Amino acid sequence: MEYRNLGRSGLKVSLHTLGTMNFAGEGFFNSVGSLDLKAATRLVDVAVDHGVNLFDTSNAYTRGKSEDVLGQILKGRSRELLVQTKVRYGMGEGPNEQGLSRHHIIRECEASLKRLQRDCIDVYLLHQWDGLTPIEESMEALNTLVQSGKVRYVGCSNFSGWHIMKAMMAADRGGLAKFVAQQIHYTIEARESEYELVPITLDQGLGIQVWSPIAGGLLSGKFRRDKTPEQSRHISGWTEPPIRDQERLWRIVDALVAVGEAHGVSAAQVALAWLAGKPGVATLVIGARNEAQLKDNLASGQLKLTPEQLQKLEEVSRIPLLYPYWHQYNSVSERLGPADMSLHGPHIAARAAGKG
Repeated sequence: MEYRNLGRSGLKVSLHTLGTMNFAGEGFFNSVGSLDLKAATRLVDVAVDHGVNLFDTSNAYTRGKSEDVLGQILKGRSRELLVQTKVRYGMGEGPNEQGLSRHHIIRECEASLKRLQRDCIDVYLLHQWDGLTPIEESMEALNTLVQSGKVRYVGCSNFSGWHIMKAMMAADRGGLAKFVAQQIHYTIEARESEYELVPITLDQGLGIQVWSPIAGGLLSGKFRRDKTPEQSRHISGWTEPPIRDQERLWRIVDALVAVGEAHGVSAAQVALAWLAGKPGVATLVIGARNEAQLKDNLASGQLKLTPEQLQKLEEVSRIPLLYPYWHQYNSVSERLGPADMSLHGPHIAARAAGKG
């Protein structure tokens, strides 16, 4: 297993993180899966045997039941096993049962600690933006948790670029704990994060944690133009991620399958290996319904794609430059920095090769 620093922090995390949204899943989360304690324990055992040291959950996953199961499984195990959870979504019907207020953050952190049966949360993420709470209040609450020893590192998930920068500046002004990570959706099909979130990662020193890195199985090779698995969240109303161009999706899947066949591996492994090589990526949060699926995903850490294969995948999935990026590309490409080049680099290289 490869271990990478989480952003500019000194914390080393495994390239693969085990996601636990499907532990004890009920209701909405049942479409992802519903593993009982025995099945969930087996996946954790497999992950640990393969070197995984970070486990991802949220208080929102079936109103804390995922945290509860993970806490039971990890109790008494090595302190080298890291746990991260999240806060933001509703945990009840009252007016203060959701959001990023100081009241909600601190209360829910304490509740998560009890369910997880731990003294400290290793990484605590703001699960989504709250436009009704001053970000200064949220960052001060996180800092309080860090100073009290209940949380070691903090980060965010599903924030836009300006949300992240506002939070980072609030922390800087107040001398508060800053984000070291952001958990985002990022795949070879969904590359929108390359416009703002990846450059911010490189500029601000945030480690990218990718959630749903094979898009809930869409990029596994099991979905083709004329083929849909019988057991799939995508046929039961699941809308993440939204697919705006079906033909582009199938071209990408065809390319993943072709590269996978050249290596004798699954398309899922190719999609994960492609992500692992992108700038700023610290860890890929992988979930699994069974042991075979988990082992296949974990094996992607050994897959090395050739420059030709990477170029093929780039060409079939490259996103267009929106404004102001096309203007930067046209007029100031000689003065772009490393963070800018995470987006512009492939376009500039394509232009140099006569393919732009």
